[in-house]
Amino acid sequence: MAETWQSKSAPPDCRLSGLGWLRVVLRAIPLSVLVFGGLLILLAVRLVERPLCGLGRPVTPYITQFVCRMSFVVLGIRYTSEGAPMAGAGAVVANHTSWLDIFALNARKRIYFVSKAEVARWPGIGWLARATGTVFIRRDRSEVQSQIAVFRDRLAAGHKLLFFPEGTSTDGLQVLPFKPALFAAFFDPSLRQTLHMQAVTLQYHAPAGADPRFYGWWGDMDFAPHLLATLAAAKQGGVHVIYHAPVQVADYSDRKALARAMEDQVRAGLKPGF
Repeated sequence: MAETWQSKSAPPDCRLSGLGWLRVVLRAIPLSVLVFGGLLILLAVRLVERPLCGLGRPVTPYITQFVCRMSFVVLGIRYTSEGAPMAGAGAVVANHTSWLDIFALNARKRIYFVSKAEVARWPGIGWLARATGTVFIRRDRSEVQSQIAVFRDRLAAGHKLLFFPEGTSTDGLQVLPFKPALFAAFFDPSLRQTLHMQAVTLQYHAPAGADPRFYGWWGDMDFAPHLLATLAAAKQGGVHVIYHAPVQVADYSDRKALARAMEDQVRAGLKPGF
């Protein structure tokens, strides 16, 4: 079973008012059309793109990027960013707060998530993840070599692979210690000397007057109530994405040193009360 982070205090109350339910409907309908309509277009384009380009995806990532950026417009959540996304293939790491991270990280730059295998079986999210090229892995040491082979192939195709080294999501007010295990794959001789890695900080700020943890999704919280609470918000907050300067994997002695460096960059970008 996947490890989850638990807060010492209860999560925000998700009870909805009558007006809240109205806002759910008014936002859910266009959001569903956008997301699932975009998915159908992506799948149709991929039918042509895949036999012609294989792992290469010259068109479909732009569809994903458009859908994710417009989702924030539909939700009314402010989206801002700073810094420059890394050019070329490489690995990206970020702190993990919510299912909204998927939209926030795809909105500005075309990336491919590295996710635990279980996500592929989740209704809705699993379908979207598979369609957008997510790399699914099992947290099993016996499969490290096969993971390296997959990473090598995807990086050779020019992909940026993003993973969440905390291993779980939080309330968005902190950064958990990065787990170094997955960093080991990038120290393979076929990757280490040329691979660059970029740290990204996701900073959520709650709607005015709401619990600062409003957008956090953690522990035993169910997806549906959290989604409904987000859709029902009378006023929305925002998300700020910070792209830190990329580093070269070869500059670090081992996976633990690299994990600490990436964690420090992400943590430094998380500003209390932003």
